[in-house]
Amino acid sequence: MEVIPCPDRDRAVALTARIIETRLRAKPDLVLGLATGRTMEEVYARLVASGVSFARCTTFNLDEYVGLPPDDPNSYASYMRHHLFDHVDIDPARTHLPDGMASDLTAAAADYEARITAAGGIDLQLLGIGEAGHIGFNEPLSALRSRTRDKILTPTTRRQNAGMFGGNEEAVPKRALTMGVGTILDTRELVLLASGAAKAGIVARAVEGPLTARVSASAIQLHTSCKVVLDAEAAAGLEDIDYYRFVCRNEEKWDNCRDLL
Repeated sequence: MEVIPCPDRDRAVALTARIIETRLRAKPDLVLGLATGRTMEEVYARLVASGVSFARCTTFNLDEYVGLPPDDPNSYASYMRHHLFDHVDIDPARTHLPDGMASDLTAAAADYEARITAAGGIDLQLLGIGEAGHIGFNEPLSALRSRTRDKILTPTTRRQNAGMFGGNEEAVPKRALTMGVGTILDTRELVLLASGAAKAGIVARAVEGPLTARVSASAIQLHTSCKVVLDAEAAAGLEDIDYYRFVCRNEEKWDNCRDLL
């Protein structure tokens, strides 16, 4: 795992977008795992502005709410169209999200796993982290080998996501289809982006705390190619922050990103 502290949110976002852009230019048929949320909107805006081609790219989103049709403005399908898909040259047939409207959610989850496998697996998965430490919608006590499935959302998660629903927590669906922790760990590269003081405590637990199902994001410690990109506020709780900065300053592979570190 590489922890990459950036001075501020804007540079953390820019670095995350640059990593994705670099991977896309090197491998135009990249299989890219996508996430949602306020910070991700800024990442997608930078990718759109970069002009990088998505023509051969295949995407899989981490999750989707159960009971929201794809045209609902609060669905993640709508989010992705609004913030990325409608602004790049991606083939809609290559964009995949879990089917939260399926009558059989277990079958829909199995189908999603099968589609990921058929695509050859995910090359790079973008992640955020929830205030309870979830990645995707893998709430506390999610099995660390779990696969795509239906999950009940915690009150903390629904409260955190209420901003997307006009501040109305009751409007946030109670369930979601999500990639499992095991599904996420199967990807070839992880990039987790976090910003803001509210994330400092949970970032420290995920990165430096024990591996535990109580904090599903702690599972990233098991991944052999994981980058954790943080702004100064999100990194404030890390005990070994000086070491992480030293590594970034001395790793040659970050030479083309010195302006962001």
